Amino acid sequence: MTNTNTQDRASFRQVERLVQGVQTSDGAGVRLTRVLTQHLQRRLDPFLMLDAFRNEKPEDYIGGFPDHPHRGFETVTYMLAGRMRHHDSAGNQGLLTPGSVQWMTAGSGLIHSELPEQEHGLMEGFQLWLNLPGRNKMCKPSYRDIASDTIPQYTNSDGVTVRVIAGESHGVKGAVQRPDTEPLYLDVHLPAGTRFVQPIPASHNAFTYTYRGSVNIGDVAVPDRNMAILQNNGSDALLVEASQDARMLIISGQPLGEPIAQYGPFVMNTDEQIQQTLRDYRAGMFEAAIVQSL
Repeated sequence: MTNTNTQDRASFRQVERLVQGVQTSDGAGVRLTRVLTQHLQRRLDPFLMLDAFRNEKPEDYIGGFPDHPHRGFETVTYMLAGRMRHHDSAGNQGLLTPGSVQWMTAGSGLIHSELPEQEHGLMEGFQLWLNLPGRNKMCKPSYRDIASDTIPQYTNSDGVTVRVIAGESHGVKGAVQRPDTEPLYLDVHLPAGTRFVQPIPASHNAFTYTYRGSVNIGDVAVPDRNMAILQNNGSDALLVEASQDARMLIISGQPLGEPIAQYGPFVMNTDEQIQQTLRDYRAGMFEAAIVQSL
């Protein structure tokens, strides 16, 4: 285990505040926690939303997310447990299974659905919304299913296992690399008594989400089902310490610094663009979406 004294700890990213999120429902009654809400979009630019769901009762997830549109951003769905089927308006479909990821760039717009393929058992995972720069908001939609066994991962000498969904961690490149926002998306499993250091560009906005156990970042405990917004203090690394077995997400990205105009599942730069999006949707343009491989 790396020795890190109190002075060393102060040189890493610190916790600005903890967020527990808002209990809500979406789709056809799926119960979830909206962790990154709309009022945090500026602070955590380029990220627009993070939903966490962990339901064992079928009535809390069985309705799923029937047909709904998106335009102007990317959705990243990461499943921990359960099975969810995707369909979209270009005829694509895929099955999300434990440990897999669906990375969808809505771009100019499409209609899709996410429906459970199970009637009992645990359904758990996350959906992250990642903004697109204004010049790319009307790009062709793209879609990629990433199987669990194709997500790069490594285990360090302390026994910390890291799944690298996007970006790079200690020389291991993630399953996805994206320009402009340069997202880092890690799923980190820490045995009790271990520490983990992750480089994060000082220019990135960053946060963590603990979904098992509890971790310490500096002098702050970040327990299960809590997001820690990390300070922009000029540091280019994060130190996490686990006094008990813990699992967490580490997420960061390069801010776009652009205006955000959102109306439900549409995210553009101006109100006029939102109005045009609504006209396009009502005219049926999303139903003819052509989706390319990401």
